[in-house]
Amino acid sequence: MADAALRLQGLLEQLLGTPLPVRIRAWDGSQAGPPGAPTLVVRNRRAVRRLLWKPGELGLARAWVAGDLDIEGDLYTALDRLSGLVWERGEDARGLLEALRDPEVRAAVRGLVRLGGLPLPPAPPPEEVRRYRGHLHTKRTDRRAISHHYDVGNDFYEIVLGPSMVYSCAYWPGQDSTLEAAQHDKLDLICRKLDLKPGQRLLDVGCGWGSMAMHAARAYGVRVAGITLSQEQAAYARKRVADEGLTDKVEIRVQDYRDVDDGPFDAISSIGMAEHVGAERYLEYADVLHRLLKPGGRLLNHQIGRRPQRDESSYRVDEFIDSYVFPDGELQPIGITVSQLERAGFEVRDVESIREHYGLTLRRWVANLEAGWDRAVKLTGPGRARVWLLYMAACALAFERNRIGVNQVLAVRTPESGDSGMPLRSRTWG
Repeated sequence: MADAALRLQGLLEQLLGTPLPVRIRAWDGSQAGPPGAPTLVVRNRRAVRRLLWKPGELGLARAWVAGDLDIEGDLYTALDRLSGLVWERGEDARGLLEALRDPEVRAAVRGLVRLGGLPLPPAPPPEEVRRYRGHLHTKRTDRRAISHHYDVGNDFYEIVLGPSMVYSCAYWPGQDSTLEAAQHDKLDLICRKLDLKPGQRLLDVGCGWGSMAMHAARAYGVRVAGITLSQEQAAYARKRVADEGLTDKVEIRVQDYRDVDDGPFDAISSIGMAEHVGAERYLEYADVLHRLLKPGGRLLNHQIGRRPQRDESSYRVDEFIDSYVFPDGELQPIGITVSQLERAGFEVRDVESIREHYGLTLRRWVANLEAGWDRAVKLTGPGRARVWLLYMAACALAFERNRIGVNQVLAVRTPESGDSGMPLRSRTWG
């Protein structure tokens, strides 16, 4: 009798202490759960073993990346319903051990062991990052982490990002705008906040595929040094710069921000890069940028931030993101970011939250990936494509539900005279 789905439903509800908000279809073809809900497809018993060995987010992620689990129906609805059971439970190892004292929980675990077969731990998918011992956020480990994320292949990023090749939150005039127009508006907004003028020098930290550097040079006549740790990004950006005839204004370097020694610059943009710096290194990051900026120069720091916690020592990096997407990446609340910039000597003049804009951006990237799915799989393999689909869809929901945000912080290296160079009414950029 085909009843694996019904048994799974019963055991999981017994274990979690709440009804499952999605349907289940098991490897034997059986189904169970609320009619009309998105369906969690459990393709084999290995998926159950993954969840037993790594309960929670990482076990689900491994099963998803390996193709042991799938979702039929609306992906966003399924992830939103599952988030309350996985991402928002916040259970650590101590909490799990406490739960196992409950006889019903232990019985449910034993039932899952019988259903999953031999309780041997399946190997993690090859897309999971290998961990190395040693200190985080050294120049070497940062280079390795950046390579894991960005050296997936420029052709793959062209599918996801579209012609703009901008990998950060766009700035939307409305939901009907195109992604390319919204990314153009974001780059131009940053240039206007920095008050760029012809002949000035701009340092673009974490320059990606060169879009910000090229826009600033082409539209505002500045000379730009763009730096990245990704060899693939740099090669792509240099070709774009050459094709646009901007080699006299834009230089793309493979360089760590800590190694830049040809300041001072009139302005600095850092767009979606500071998330890689790490909490322990953030003041050093701010100090370096302050040193590289001339007195009166402006910094635009565009950065994802998380919600603060009452006990900040309890913050844990997201397991799936850390293992598959951004190794060693860390988010911090906007208040801490502002404080660290001020400690480095900056005067923070404006903070703009554009959280809703990132939800819109990520949904467009997901749509791009889905439309180009077959080619993306051919370029990177099914596991990597599944990583990106899950990561971007889950992040879209996180921004929309205010679990994380994104902020543009405009800061000035105000000279001793106190003349910041800012207008009395600074919000003239719209």
